[in-house]
Amino acid sequence: MSTENSKNAPTENQAPVGNVAELRTGRMNTVGVPAEKSKNFSLTAKRLGRRMGRETLLVLLILLMAISSVALIVSGPRILGQGTDIIFDGLMQRNGETGIDFGRLHRTLELAIGVYLLSYVLAYAQSFLLAGVVQRTMFKMRRDVEAKIHRLPLSYIDKHSRGDLLSRVTNDIDNIAQSLQQSLSQLVLSVLTIVGVIVMMFTVSVVLALIALTVIPFSLLTMSIIAKRSRAKFISQWRYTGQLNGLVEEAFTGHAIVKVFGRQKEVEERFKVLNDELFDAANSAQFISGAIQPATMFLGNLNYVAIAVVGGLRVASGTMSLGDVQAFVQYSRQFTQPLTQAASMANVLQSGVASAERVFELLDAEEQSPDVGTTDHSPTIGQVEFDKVTFSYDPEKSLITDLSFIAEPGTTVAIVGPTGAGKTTLVNLIMRFYELNNGRIVLDGRNIAEMPRQELRSKIGMVLQDTWLFNGTIRENIAYGNPSASEEQIRAAAKATFVDRFVQTLPDGYDTILTGESGAVSAGEKQLLTIARAFLADPAILILDEATSSVDTRTEVLIQKAMNALRHERTSFVIAHRLSTIQDADIILVMENGSIVEQGSHEALLAAHGAYYRLYQSQFSAPAADLG
Repeated sequence: MSTENSKNAPTENQAPVGNVAELRTGRMNTVGVPAEKSKNFSLTAKRLGRRMGRETLLVLLILLMAISSVALIVSGPRILGQGTDIIFDGLMQRNGETGIDFGRLHRTLELAIGVYLLSYVLAYAQSFLLAGVVQRTMFKMRRDVEAKIHRLPLSYIDKHSRGDLLSRVTNDIDNIAQSLQQSLSQLVLSVLTIVGVIVMMFTVSVVLALIALTVIPFSLLTMSIIAKRSRAKFISQWRYTGQLNGLVEEAFTGHAIVKVFGRQKEVEERFKVLNDELFDAANSAQFISGAIQPATMFLGNLNYVAIAVVGGLRVASGTMSLGDVQAFVQYSRQFTQPLTQAASMANVLQSGVASAERVFELLDAEEQSPDVGTTDHSPTIGQVEFDKVTFSYDPEKSLITDLSFIAEPGTTVAIVGPTGAGKTTLVNLIMRFYELNNGRIVLDGRNIAEMPRQELRSKIGMVLQDTWLFNGTIRENIAYGNPSASEEQIRAAAKATFVDRFVQTLPDGYDTILTGESGAVSAGEKQLLTIARAFLADPAILILDEATSSVDTRTEVLIQKAMNALRHERTSFVIAHRLSTIQDADIILVMENGSIVEQGSHEALLAAHGAYYRLYQSQFSAPAADLG
């Protein structure tokens, strides 16, 4: 996207230059927008649960395994209590028996070992299956997010930091997966264990069970208070992570500009401020949520002391057996342990749900209007008509108002005007990167709003001022315009746009690997590659947005020759600040403040002594004076 478009569509969530003082004083958050509050935790958790619930049968099987595992493990203390009674009765020589019944004791111990072993196997199996459910859920979420990005309007991408969007797609989804993986299985087992232990405690002793239950309301109250305070901190932690990623991405992408203007210190300071904010948020989140476990452990230990004292008194009075007290003491440990485990998992789960909120915000973003109409495979003539088009990025600020003109098939339409006049916006509207507020754009008699976007864009080739090359070979970058092109077609496009000249000087030729900051080719050569890509696509309509701005004067002459060949029998829209590059255009549109103030040929516009004449005079004052 050109710089003009970025100006017309101001972005949000980008760290502002020169606002370090404001960041430190807290007058704004680190991205210059009001800090957001935590959303509804329970609704986000339920929504995450519904996504996992799509594998209903497997989830039910996992739950059944968990219940079976817990049922077995909570029966263990009761069995061991019976073993204790066998030993105690043998030592006390009750009921006339002499010695310990080792045969019965062995059978009891074997039963206990079998119960614990089977419980472990079931717990491992349910944990293994749950891991699969979590990973498949995250796989589907990544797929949904990737598909969502393609359905988002360009305005959404313009208004959000790329680093923050990338953080949602990568860091946040990874954090959800890790959080669910770590906490979900443990939480399920902990809750089921609490229920199972409560049932078993009541079968052993109602009095001791009531004493043990007194810890629950205090534990829940403690967890609720701490969790409520830590939730907002986890939200801030992952939001600052996204902002920090945005800053790093911005600084690395423009590191040459940062160095040219000597702004390294300022970038370092902004990074330090953001890093400090992230540290504070993460540290506070972990510190606050980390208090849950020791608090519940303290309450559990108080409960244990009470049970031990009351249980001892009941054994002494003969109302309970020693084995029952031993079983109950084990149950009290089994009761407080899952409470502690659930508490320790609370901070992990809160972190995951905080990330889920950010991902769901992206998934809930308003999408571009759905495609309507069917694909028409008839040849494209290339007539483009603007019919009373009105458009603005901001409802409060008009940009293009009641714009009308017709570009006849095969003609070259040059668009000139001062920065911010709406030149790039005009061609973006042709591509349907943005939807009109009013009016219509017609291609060969069809309203483009009634054409599938893929069909419309397949007819248009676009070369932007900002070059974009992906990591790959020169051959692959050229072939991006037509993946089915043969080697001969790729080389023909390269020769027509003078790419072949410099490629032949490279050691690896067309197999030269390019990266985002590749030093193998210059900025002008990168622009030539993007032109070759458009040439290979062989579009019916061509859009050139300052396509020669990065090339030297000699290369510009060569490019102009290539462009003349490329524009042959195609409707072309050429945005240019160098008026020397568009003098041969069939029609020149002069834009100011979103309106066409003049249109005509180069000679006619100069003779009119209007806006175009003034632009031309500013670049070629002497020739303009002679012509005047």
